[in-house]
Amino acid sequence: MSTHIFTPSLRPTPELRVTSLNEASPHQEGRYVLYWMSAQRRLSYNFGLQRALWWCQRLERPLVVFEALRVGYEWASDRCHAFVIDGMKDHQEALKALNVTYVPYVERAEGEGKGLLKALSQRASVVVTDEYPCFFLPRMQASAATQLNDLGVPLERVDSCGISPLKASPRHFTTAASFRRHLQKTILPHMASEAFPLDHPLAVALQDATQGAQDITNAQLEWSSLSAWPTLGDLNVELSSLPIDHSVTPCARGGSRAASERLEAFMERGLRRYHLHRNDVEGGAASGLSPYLHFGHISAHELVERALRSCEWHPGRVAPKPNGSREGWWRASAPVEAFLDELITWRELGFVFAYHNPTTYTHYDSLPSWALTTLAEHARDERPERYSFTELEEARTADEVWNAAQRQLVEEGVIHNYLRMLWGKKILEWSATPKEALERLIELNNKYALDGRDPNSYSGIFWCLGRFDRAWGPERPIFGKVRFMTSESTKRKLKLKGYLERYSERACEQRATPRLL
Repeated sequence: MSTHIFTPSLRPTPELRVTSLNEASPHQEGRYVLYWMSAQRRLSYNFGLQRALWWCQRLERPLVVFEALRVGYEWASDRCHAFVIDGMKDHQEALKALNVTYVPYVERAEGEGKGLLKALSQRASVVVTDEYPCFFLPRMQASAATQLNDLGVPLERVDSCGISPLKASPRHFTTAASFRRHLQKTILPHMASEAFPLDHPLAVALQDATQGAQDITNAQLEWSSLSAWPTLGDLNVELSSLPIDHSVTPCARGGSRAASERLEAFMERGLRRYHLHRNDVEGGAASGLSPYLHFGHISAHELVERALRSCEWHPGRVAPKPNGSREGWWRASAPVEAFLDELITWRELGFVFAYHNPTTYTHYDSLPSWALTTLAEHARDERPERYSFTELEEARTADEVWNAAQRQLVEEGVIHNYLRMLWGKKILEWSATPKEALERLIELNNKYALDGRDPNSYSGIFWCLGRFDRAWGPERPIFGKVRFMTSESTKRKLKLKGYLERYSERACEQRATPRLL
């Protein structure tokens, strides 16, 4: 280790966000620090990357960024793959310009990538990866932790999921109101500038290197030891050659650049109207950022920072006492308060639930007891209509509003926020049992939605059956005390003429039919 005097500007990641997954200590003979980019797929506002760079400075080792994409996971499709690969290409270009070693890998056959992380880790001093309490990632990371422990290489998991660290919530919460009260009591320390991730940690580390810190660039890999993976580094992938679902087609560009463009459009045209028009179907003010948050192409911290900056907010403005209210505690502008409630309260409510219920958050029995009771009492109620799964998937019901929402999901990978709630409620009404309804909701959502397979997405699905809600009256057939919604009331609340025309069967067929030149 050198003895130069240097004061780093690259601040450490808050310890509450760091979890050691094995018992190994930093491997002193390692040649680099490996950042295994697994959930937070971005180079900005990323605590995991920031932690890896901190290790680079501490151990005086360069950085290697490894980002992989498997084929053997449930609901793998052209849609998800194209979205992720877009982001990988962004990283390849950006890191090449910075001379930072980047190792992207797209698996061509199931199991083909087995052993690659271990091979890269054999010459690493430390491996850092991302916290994500959902889908297959926790199991994959647990397996990797054991393998790396056998190598004597530590694996750390770093939480960039939300504004409040997952460890800051001692339990899951049953309602948004109870979680909101908890946040109002605890979130301010995590809003401090030193508790936020750096906007561009690589730029800071590179600047530090000019002043005497470890140079993070040009890490040397032994490519001969990686010859078992000949497509390593090659992102020119023909999706049709992969063993994934080709019926679910690409529908939007992914990656951090596309996410930034979407954010700028929202800041310019959406945020100031958010509190009044986020539920509007035509000309609404929804952000459209959910897919980018799901794939980690943009950070909740960046969104919060931009929103609060728009109204010149500072922590001293909050109300003196927590009140659990959706409005007024932040003492920000009305649209910013509404946006923060969706982005922090509702989104992180789902992450905390998954974190504290890692094996059951997708199970029917994880619904609150009142919902389980009332749904069981009405499970045998006569259904006015019953549709097969295929009829639902193909939008062949008698309800034009529901059909339009389903067609939007299939075509664009999203459903308008308000209509997604109706979409879920109607599936409950049309299914033989509540359990069957849940299975259908999960399958349709995770197959087609760009933000599927996500804690926040599961919140929306389970909310349709009572999670995070309360009992409602009057008690109704099928729903019991679960909140009831109808297409007729939705038509009265929302202007739907243009939406119904755009997602009519004829209009969708015309867009799907190639035009002859």
